[in-house]
Amino acid sequence: MEAAYAQVNDYTTKVEVRTYKRDGSFETEKFLYSFKKPKWIRLDFESPHAGMIVVYPDKNGRVAVQPSGLAHLLKFHLAPDSRLLKGSSGQRIDQTDLGLLIRNISHSLTDQQRGPEEITEENGYARIRVLAADHFRENVNTLYQFFIDKKLWLPAAVEEFTPDGRLERSITFGELRINNGMPDSFFQLDGAANQSGERTDEKQ
Repeated sequence: MEAAYAQVNDYTTKVEVRTYKRDGSFETEKFLYSFKKPKWIRLDFESPHAGMIVVYPDKNGRVAVQPSGLAHLLKFHLAPDSRLLKGSSGQRIDQTDLGLLIRNISHSLTDQQRGPEEITEENGYARIRVLAADHFRENVNTLYQFFIDKKLWLPAAVEEFTPDGRLERSITFGELRINNGMPDSFFQLDGAANQSGERTDEKQ
């Protein structure tokens, strides 16, 4: 996975995050996730805040947020560790790229492993199941299930369970497209780029 990711300069993927409650119900977030090395991040939300755009970092190293709807002309700038940008997992916006996930998978199988691992193959994916220290919460152990695309050798999905097997969160990475050649302007909330990464202030 590390060798495969080393060949990636930028990528886009449709992300779906499901956070499960104790009664079995869940909340869903869907967004187009765009990333460019070394650390440009952009989220274009589909739900629950359709039209909202989040970009990291701005020129001051903060997170720029452009709301949806009538408030889209406003822009907010938040610290990466702002509670408004964290979910129940405690994961920050600057902790969401596939490179960090790959490093965390490695830790889960080495220094942070807390139980035996199980590695199987199914439907073109390598499935890794292991109890390990939680990636973002201190003093918490999580039973992880990682799905790795065997064609790309990049993560395709993550499932997080409590040690006794209750599903807490799932994340899927769909329609992964790598090395799109996105310009830096795509990661700036100044109207310089549209969602395809093409500049809108240049004649075609």
